[in-house]
Parts: sequence; structure tokens; C-alpha cells
Amino acid sequence: MKPRVSIVGLGYVGLVHAVGFASLGYMVVGYDIDSSKLEKLSQGKPTIYEEGLEEALARALASGNLRFTNSVEEAVLETDVTFIAVGTPSLPDGSVDLSQVESALRSIGRALKLKGGWHLVAIKSTVPPGTTEGLARRILEEESGLKAFEDFGLAANPEFLREGTALRDFYKPDRVVIGVRDERSKRVLLELYEPIDSPKIVTTPTVAELAKYASNVFLAVRISLANEIASVSKALGVDAYEVLRIVGLDHRIGPHYLKPGLGFGGSCLPKDLKAFIKVAESLGVNARIARAALEVNEEQPRRLVELLEKRVGDLRGRRVGVLGLAFKPGTDDIRESRALEVIKLLLERGATVYAHDPRAAEKAREALGGKVTIVGNPQELIDTVDVVVIATEWPEYENLDYRGKIVVDGRRVEKARREARIYESLTC
Repeated sequence: MKPRVSIVGLGYVGLVHAVGFASLGYMVVGYDIDSSKLEKLSQGKPTIYEEGLEEALARALASGNLRFTNSVEEAVLETDVTFIAVGTPSLPDGSVDLSQVESALRSIGRALKLKGGWHLVAIKSTVPPGTTEGLARRILEEESGLKAFEDFGLAANPEFLREGTALRDFYKPDRVVIGVRDERSKRVLLELYEPIDSPKIVTTPTVAELAKYASNVFLAVRISLANEIASVSKALGVDAYEVLRIVGLDHRIGPHYLKPGLGFGGSCLPKDLKAFIKVAESLGVNARIARAALEVNEEQPRRLVELLEKRVGDLRGRRVGVLGLAFKPGTDDIRESRALEVIKLLLERGATVYAHDPRAAEKAREALGGKVTIVGNPQELIDTVDVVVIATEWPEYENLDYRGKIVVDGRRVEKARREARIYESLTC
């Protein structure tokens, strides 16, 4: 009999995994504390944008493999494996807020007490190394009265999804990492992931947790290093893209995450970089490279606005159009978006800001509190403003008419580079 799966937390990670496991033929029960979210999902309406997700959700619901509940107890009692996929946001000092994880663990622990029989709890949320065998084990044992690795299974099973390609990454990941201490948990997770053709790495929970952070730190460092090289390239008057294309041909380096621009954002890299720095500090380690990567990233929006001021002077009263609000194309996620940081700087300097995004406009409107005019048609935005800032490289922006305009480009849109009357970029 196939393992039955429950997912606690139906945000970006949880929803993609719920739909993904259901599409592989597993019976899946999804839980979230937000009742309005559950209602929308039950109607086949995803609460995030991800390519192909709406169609996959509809198929999963129609097959009967996926349903949603507002009861953690029901989710645990009716399944064999529970994945925790709740948020782990940053606290003001950069450390991880584990309150959602703790709440989920307590609810699951109480359900385990009622269930009595063996059940596997796997933590998919990104948590500091040691959390699974420390905090998670303690809470689950306290609430259930049972013993981890004997009466119930406990594992760290981090996700490595990329927003914009999350479903593809679920079906064809670079690796599946399983952090376990007991054979039964290992066997169940290997069976669950058997349909997925990728390397399966079985290790300890702490190694699995640290591998997730280490992966994101490497990616963040590559992006910030590319941006630092781009700053030197621009000072020399050469094209950073050409420089980095040559660098990326070295098989020891490779071409991935060497694309300079406004910097990284989203729900993972900034948060996990800050968390890694705090974890290192707690262990007496000075994470100098990770800290420098964060500093470079935080400088990029300011550098773009300074380029703009260099071209047009005082921004007070100037109409500035910002193309792109999501932190990257293919998603409606505005968390840690560099575009929003640029907009804040523009508003501080007295500019009147107009903005467009094909997917993230409504989320951005709410986040910006009505201080920006959201425009539905990007060409109308270009025709309305004095200067255009390109903050997200949506494919739609390659088809616009930039002739006669001043463009400051943070993402390398080739048509703008060819057509704009005045073109400035962070990279050349």
C-alpha cells in the first residue's frame, strides 16, 4: 500500500508538494490555518502563481487524490507521513522565527498521542541545523508521550525548489536529501520518492538541514560576486555579461547564477543568508563571505537609483516608471523584491512612481500602500513617464517600444538597450 501523505502549511512549498505528490498517485491531505486559502484551493484556485500549477491542481482534485482540511488531527490520523512546510521568516536580527514550526509540531504531537501507531514527521521547512533532533524531537515527545525514532519517525527533508520552475523541480530535482536516524523512516521516504528520478542522498538530519542553507549561501555568493564584477566592468567601460560569459565557460565555475543585475530576492536566499550568518555567529564563526554577499546585494537598488540621478538629476516631481515588481519572472512573489527597494528609494527622493507587473501587481499595490500608480499596460506606462526603470526581466518587456526614452536597466532587456535614447545599466 502506498504511503498516505499530509502537508501542514500550504504556502509556496507546501502547495507545490501537495499537488506534486497527488499527481504521482499518492493520497494527499493538505492543512493550513487560513480557512480562506483552503476554500480557494478546494475550488481549484491556487493562492500563488506558478507555471502549470493551476492545471495540476485541477487534475489532482479531479482524481480524488488531493483534498484539504482545517484539522491537523484529521490530517495526521488519516495519513502515514506528515510534512511540515510552514514559513520560517527572519526576525529583526536576522535569526529564524520558528514560531510556526513550533505550533505545527505541537498540533502534530497531540495528534500522534491520539493515533498511537507509528507515523513519520518530516520537516521540509528550512530550519537551523540541529532543529529536527533538538526542538522538533523535544516538542513531539512532550506532546505525544512517545519516543522519537522508535514510536514515531522523524526526518529532515529540505526542499530545493526554484520559484518559476517549482513543479518541474519537484518532478526532476537535482537531488532528494533525506536526513534520518532510523531505518523505518529511511525506508518510507525512499519509497515515497521512488517515482522521482534523481539521486537520493540519505544522511543525518543535521547534515540535511545544513546542506539546505549551504546551497543557498553558495547561490547568493555567486550572484553578489557577479554583481561586484559587474561594478568593476562598468567602471572600465566593458560589458559584464561578456566577461562573465567567458568566466562561465570554465568547467570549474559554470554559467549558472552568474547573471549580474539588481540582485537576489524572494523567500529563500535573503532569509537563509541572514540565518546562516546568525547560526555561524552562535557557533563562534565569523561568516565574512556570507555577510559580504548580503551587503553587496543590499547596495544594488541604491546603485541603480544613483545611476538614474546621474542621468536626470533631481528626481523630485519626475515621473518614473518601474517595469517589474516580482523578485523574478515566472512568479507573483514580491518578498525581498529589489524592485520594491528601488521604489522606496524613488519615493524618498520625491519621484512620482508608476509601476507594472504581469503577475505581482495586486500584491505590490497592497505592500506599497497606495503610494504608487499601478498601470495595467506596460507600453502605456512607458509612454506616460519621463524615465523607465527595468527591475524584473519579464519576457513581455522585450516586446515594448523604448524609442526616445531614458532607460535605466537593472536586468538587461536587449530591446531597451538597442532602442532607448539614453540607456544606462548596472552591467555596462
